[in-house]
Amino acid sequence: MTAPCPFVSYDLRTTDVDAAQAFYTGLLGWRVQREGESRVFHAGEQRVGELLALPERARAQGAPAHWLGHMGVQDMDAAVNRVLALGGQRLGPPLEPTQGQRTAVLKDPQGAVFAVSTGRGRASIEAVAWHELNTTDREHAWTTYSELFGWRATGALNLGPEVGTYQMFTWDGAGRDVGGMVNTARFPSIHTHWLFYLTVEDLDAAIAKVRSSGGQALNGPMEVPGGDRIVQCEDPQGAAFALRQPAASAQSIERQS
Repeated sequence: MTAPCPFVSYDLRTTDVDAAQAFYTGLLGWRVQREGESRVFHAGEQRVGELLALPERARAQGAPAHWLGHMGVQDMDAAVNRVLALGGQRLGPPLEPTQGQRTAVLKDPQGAVFAVSTGRGRASIEAVAWHELNTTDREHAWTTYSELFGWRATGALNLGPEVGTYQMFTWDGAGRDVGGMVNTARFPSIHTHWLFYLTVEDLDAAIAKVRSSGGQALNGPMEVPGGDRIVQCEDPQGAAFALRQPAASAQSIERQS
């Protein structure tokens, strides 16, 4: 791909749409707006993505509830063909959810699921603060995504001999780092997947809300370089997600306490 392509939308594909709506709107303060037959998450005035039932085809293949990130592309057929040439897979035929949009769901060469779409406006990176690829071959994955979507490597962290390098990246227009890639899926308990970090102002209060609403906090809370605090979670239907409290919010809470 020649034009840089960011994530532009984040769809929650779940086994209980009503329960998932109640969970995320209660946890994050997002609202759900009806657009025809679709339910769409909004953070303030910013569109985040759709809330929809996990497709029957995906259920039949054993897919759990999950968040699906869409990369915005200008030429979907070219993007799909390039993913296939790099060793990825296409999961079903292209979709046309609304007029002017086309979407294809894909697997990267290491097995992480993502989508490429045309005709979608860019989502806010304030609501979805971080994009983390848990993979088995970070170097190969980075080559794939950077070639496909024009992302740029920024900093890197050494997480030790078992995990190796945590490679951070950005895309045009972001103005900051937006995600990282790491070899955590080499561990038996972690599958290859994209994990999206949703922004909260008070992480401790959000963790309590996750647990009281039937979800789980699985790893954290912990502080990451730069002072942000994070926790990795699972919603009541089993979809993996994470929460991220910006350092500025943490400092504000400390001053108020």
